[in-house]
Amino acid sequence: MRRGEIDTHFASLQRETPQLWNGRVLLGREPRFTEDAFCADYFETDFASFLAWRDWGFPDAAVFNGFGMGALRSRDGAYALGEMAAHTANAGKVYFPAGTPDLNDIRDGRVDIASSVIREVEEETGLTEADYQVAGYWDCVVAGPLIALMRGLQSDLGGEALRQRIEMNLAEQATAELAAIHLMRHRGDITAAVPPYMAAFLAARLPDAV
Repeated sequence: MRRGEIDTHFASLQRETPQLWNGRVLLGREPRFTEDAFCADYFETDFASFLAWRDWGFPDAAVFNGFGMGALRSRDGAYALGEMAAHTANAGKVYFPAGTPDLNDIRDGRVDIASSVIREVEEETGLTEADYQVAGYWDCVVAGPLIALMRGLQSDLGGEALRQRIEMNLAEQATAELAAIHLMRHRGDITAAVPPYMAAFLAARLPDAV
């Protein structure tokens, strides 16, 4: 019903960030939590509608963005977060590799968040499944219209080596989604560029600065 407004809003965003592409994404309705599972009904929409919903303060309270994140951690306990590049829709934000699910994440009629995490990690950092061990559980952070499903990814590399490895991969990408890699070792490393739901996750797991 607001198609014209949505298209106008997206056109204004594209003037500032020409690389934005109006692809297809999946948003959710009716999140359901049980003792050991999370379920929801996902539906397809376009990226322009998603950005309008986000930028206009999430006007449809029945809709949520349920996405996977790769909580990448080094051997010495540092979490590795990426700073989104200037050409992305979340420029300057710092968080784990992540992305709103899209049609590539559908497997046998279901949204495969685990595969989405693996895909996003490789697209953003260049790391593949051979570069980390996947945790056997998920952490879920609910922040209003956002539901972040975080999967622990344990690297055998120390923090600085892991950062260097990812930065080398970024240098080889024609248009990297990440502008920098930030290591979070202590709560004091968390900055305002880290979204509140990510800050809460990190604060619960990182020690105070020594």
